[in-house]
Amino acid sequence: MGAVKSKRMPRAVREQQMLDAAVQTFGQRGYMAASMDEIAELAGVSKPLVYLYLNSKEDLFIACIRREAKALVEAVRAGARPVLPADRQLWAGLTAFFTHTARHPDGWAVLHLQARTHGEVFAAEVAAMRADIVTFVTELILAAAREALPQALGCSPKLSTSLEQGGPPRAGGTPTDPHLPGGEVAGLAEALVGAAEALADWANSTPGVTARQASATLMNFAWAGLGDLMAGRPWSPPDGEGPDTGSGADMEDAGAGAVVHAGRTSPAR
Repeated sequence: MGAVKSKRMPRAVREQQMLDAAVQTFGQRGYMAASMDEIAELAGVSKPLVYLYLNSKEDLFIACIRREAKALVEAVRAGARPVLPADRQLWAGLTAFFTHTARHPDGWAVLHLQARTHGEVFAAEVAAMRADIVTFVTELILAAAREALPQALGCSPKLSTSLEQGGPPRAGGTPTDPHLPGGEVAGLAEALVGAAEALADWANSTPGVTARQASATLMNFAWAGLGDLMAGRPWSPPDGEGPDTGSGADMEDAGAGAVVHAGRTSPAR
């Protein structure tokens, strides 16, 4: 009897095995320390086959970045269902983000630690992914502002809809976004994404922290402040103090003439 031939594995499946092994190796050992021999052994293939499929170590790393970035963005967008209110969308999106980074710590290490520190080509790949998430968060903040519009203007949802379709805007804003200028929205989204990235690192390195706990931490940190901002109650420094002025003593003096309202400081009137 002739020898039984083993079933040949499809190229796409074999390539995913290589990427799995590469993500694990890059994530745990770092880009510089990882070797193609180690990746091939972990994938159960020969090193020449890895080169045949993925050309070089650099190309392999880029393929890992793109795969992990795509999976993360898809997880966040799938988690934040559009039918939910804006705050629930953000909560669901954050929970999906922290769940994904916790379940794929090596992939997160590749994206957040390795890719950003080993060359502009790799960093650019991660920057593109991050821009997608920042855009998504920006959309959620603007959606929240639209939801807050009736309360902020003291009008009915019907009137709010009329304003969104071309009615007169309030000073300093737009019909659909009365309290959040475009530049401020962009800054808020960047800050929120940056906080989520830092919190994911902390959660993954702190035993016992769940995705739900990490999400609640960030919501408590960020959303309460966003709620005040969208309701027309932004925090502002005391009169006469810009971002680059005022010493500790000055702050003490200013404090004597300031009134604190639910965590917000404003000049006494």
